[in-house]
Amino acid sequence: MDWKECKENKFIKEINIDENLISSLLKSSRAKLESARRLELDEVTASTKISIVYESLREVLEALAIRKGFKIYNHECFCAFLDELCKDNLSSNEFNRFRKIRNQINYYGKQIPVNEAKIIIEEIILLRNKIINKFN
Repeated sequence: MDWKECKENKFIKEINIDENLISSLLKSSRAKLESARRLELDEVTASTKISIVYESLREVLEALAIRKGFKIYNHECFCAFLDELCKDNLSSNEFNRFRKIRNQINYYGKQIPVNEAKIIIEEIILLRNKIINKFN
């Protein structure tokens, strides 16, 4: 789905920039990341940790979208946001891959092996840090 489709389907709304909301989202994102770090990675927690770290990333993306004057209501539209508004196709593709992994976990009960989860979590955190740098 591209940015135009997202707007046509009302998955995006133009809003006023809300610094308090941005700050709150970034704080929540940090808390989720810290929670994931405190949770031991094993066969039981691997998929849960991926979901938590993904949500931390999504909150950072939401904060960035708000900083640019948009409220995004669909995870796919964050891909369009990164690709078309931020001009960052690589990050868009990475986020889309993580979105699909998270959906497999949350909606289809997919279990991710520990060794694979460790790599995915590290990659999500790298993308999260890259997105945070877009605030500067």
